[in-house]
Amino acid sequence: MDVTLDRTLTLPTSAPRRRDLGRLVRGGLRWLNAQVRLRRCRLGRRVTVWGNPHVTATGEIALGDRVTVHSFLSRVQLSAGPGARLTVGDDTYINNGSVLSARRSVTVGARCQVATGVILMDADFHAVGDLDAPGKAAPIVIEDDVWLATRAVVLKGVTVGRGAVVAAGAVVTKDVPPYTLVAGVPARPIRSLR
Repeated sequence: MDVTLDRTLTLPTSAPRRRDLGRLVRGGLRWLNAQVRLRRCRLGRRVTVWGNPHVTATGEIALGDRVTVHSFLSRVQLSAGPGARLTVGDDTYINNGSVLSARRSVTVGARCQVATGVILMDADFHAVGDLDAPGKAAPIVIEDDVWLATRAVVLKGVTVGRGAVVAAGAVVTKDVPPYTLVAGVPARPIRSLR
């Protein structure tokens, strides 16, 4: 007797559904965590937070749609002083231990990657040699599609152009042209990315 198997017949399996359900639950918990941890901020849709960032919002902090903040290995710090504005664009990722500090204005564009330990600081906080005198401040602008690699530092008054990459450990003191890789202390152009 010949037996033929119908290869189009598939038995239902619950493993993929369980994985999808688990992913959905974890995403929901990260969204809920963002609502609690970033309650002093203006949030876009589906902002998620892993862990517990340190938030100081005496000024305005605004995060766009689908921003992800990872703050579980070391705390992310988001700070906007009185009258200052910190803005993060849609689909941007901020990794563990990063510091985004605005005393005037820090703007991070859409689809940016902010790696572990990155520092964006638009003010000196105090003068050199006189801790009681106010320091200088100037806006920072990080345009769309920028990658700031591990422990990169961007200082006051700098614009990082669209699609640029700042190498790990670089200290950026001057504007970075679009689609340019910069590295070093102080950061200098290494090559064009186009």
